[in-house]
Amino acid sequence: MPELASTQALDTFPRLLFHHAQVRASKTAMREKDLGIWQCWTWLEVAAEVRALACGLAEMGFTRGENLAIVGDNRPRMYMMMAAVQCLGGVPVPLYQDAVANELLFVLLDGEIRFAFVEDQEQVDKVLEIQAQLPHLEHVFYDDARGMRHYTQAFIHDVRELMAMGKIHHRNHPDLLAEAIANGHADDVSVMLYTSGTTGKPKGVRLTHRAFIAAAQGGVDFDDLTDSEDILSYLPMAWVGDHLFSYAQAMLAGFTINCPESAETVMNDLREIGPTYYFAPPRVFENLLTQVMIRMEDASRIKQKMFHYFMAVARRCGAEILDRRPVGLADRLRYALGRKLVYGPLKNVLGMSRIRVAYTAGAAIGPDLFRFYRSIGINLKQLYGQTETCAYVCLQPDGQIKFDSVGRPAPGVEVRIAENGEILVKGAMLLKEYYRRPDATAEAINTDGYFMTGDAGLFDDDGHLKIIDRAKDVGKLANGAMYAPNYIENKLKFFQHIKEAVVFGDRRTMVCAFVNIDIGAVGNWAERRGIAYSGYTDLAAKPEVYGLIEECIEQVNRELVGEGVLGDSQIHRFLILHKELDPDDDELTRTRKVRRNFVAEKYAVLIEALYAGRQSQFIETAVKFEDGRQGKVAADLVIRDVRTFPLARKAA
Repeated sequence: MPELASTQALDTFPRLLFHHAQVRASKTAMREKDLGIWQCWTWLEVAAEVRALACGLAEMGFTRGENLAIVGDNRPRMYMMMAAVQCLGGVPVPLYQDAVANELLFVLLDGEIRFAFVEDQEQVDKVLEIQAQLPHLEHVFYDDARGMRHYTQAFIHDVRELMAMGKIHHRNHPDLLAEAIANGHADDVSVMLYTSGTTGKPKGVRLTHRAFIAAAQGGVDFDDLTDSEDILSYLPMAWVGDHLFSYAQAMLAGFTINCPESAETVMNDLREIGPTYYFAPPRVFENLLTQVMIRMEDASRIKQKMFHYFMAVARRCGAEILDRRPVGLADRLRYALGRKLVYGPLKNVLGMSRIRVAYTAGAAIGPDLFRFYRSIGINLKQLYGQTETCAYVCLQPDGQIKFDSVGRPAPGVEVRIAENGEILVKGAMLLKEYYRRPDATAEAINTDGYFMTGDAGLFDDDGHLKIIDRAKDVGKLANGAMYAPNYIENKLKFFQHIKEAVVFGDRRTMVCAFVNIDIGAVGNWAERRGIAYSGYTDLAAKPEVYGLIEECIEQVNRELVGEGVLGDSQIHRFLILHKELDPDDDELTRTRKVRRNFVAEKYAVLIEALYAGRQSQFIETAVKFEDGRQGKVAADLVIRDVRTFPLARKAA
């Protein structure tokens, strides 16, 4: 194991890793559930595997500055390979594991990938599908050997063979790894993460050790994180949030990364691990709450009454008790009883009994959803950041949580609001550059060194930042009133029955909406009412379902009345789409953000029908199935008008 000089700064991830291997050698660094059993690696064992991987790569000809692609679910060896690449001065490039072959093709070409490390046969097959179009690709290593015994291509290797080669190489060249780590610099690029490509082709964001360590240090200090934390690492490794929470902060603080067995077992694994530190996008918190509400609808009447009574108590005072604010004795006693009967068991079911700090980011979270979790005693907070800022711009301090803000500028970060309302940020956590895109780098960072986020926002009187929308998406209705589509969509998506929403209205006389129902929540609702259906398209067309969604939209319209300049953005007409918006159909990014322009173009006939006053519209849409087949889904979509509410105009 490389010995670190006592004077050597811990300013790169390899130095941090081998420091932990020295000072907390026997502490668990990573866990993975395999065949129902948790497998553990200590920091010393992780360092040994990283050394073998790095030396094996060196033997295969991997050189400083090269990019290496990593594709697969969260697995300890995936994180170890990331560290091994960094040891040699290379750049790991994690890709979304559910990306189809053509999506991988763009990144593998753009990143000039010679070496790739993939999880299993599924990912190998994707690479083989596009291999003829990859002139740079020379070696593909796989982790899971199941199903791989019949593959005879010489460039496909079992990672265990690479590690065996690395151990021999290390014996023959015992100083190589230590020298490679010593030659590393804090300003070297530590990772390249590709943007989601919401508005165009993805860009490779090159981030340095210094940037990610600064972001990790800021978060660790802010929330008093220690090496005793446990985090469940289940979000895509290609997402900046996972890289900050499950890699950078774990490498800095020395806490434990826990990888679930599969996407299907995440909830069970979450309950078994009982993490103390948790991170998830709003969609995950929405889905968890939806599951809770579905279970409650199937519970006995007594349990339902008890649940709703104590949830009313929690809404009234739970968040205040969590923030240690004054609450009357009677409510404190009711809340204590509720903790015993409802909140405690509920947190246990959610796997959140031990959570000290939980964060959400990636999209706005509905205030009611936010309040629900805090009201039952979960210290859920919002953060604001982007891929280009290591997911680190604003954090919410304990005791200063506002449901409609993302907190104050994080330690070491400067935030300004430009004249056009765009949020500008500066700090050590900024990207070094976009890969092979000097034009895009110059456009993103202004002459004063501020990164232009593309988000529109404002500071409230307490210095908390509020995000309104993407700056490019903020528009005006025909009457000149402000129109912020993402703000409205997030209000709609709070409802458990609405999975996705896309609204339209820029320069138009009114706002109209597309809605995707949540098949689980609405299906359960329909079954309990004896409403038979054959699938998503059939269920979405039911008059009863239209009535259910209409009630949700009317409630949003009532709320918008009190939203000042956004009061004119009430939804006048809507339809329920006949299919779910899907990344495989290019309607969503892999991080499940709507490709608004693509959707508007693809469904232009529906938008025209909404604004032409029609009561229905036929549409036939091409779709891609999971097995690669293509087909079409056709339907006559009903269009409904929704009740709107008059605005309270101020007297002159």
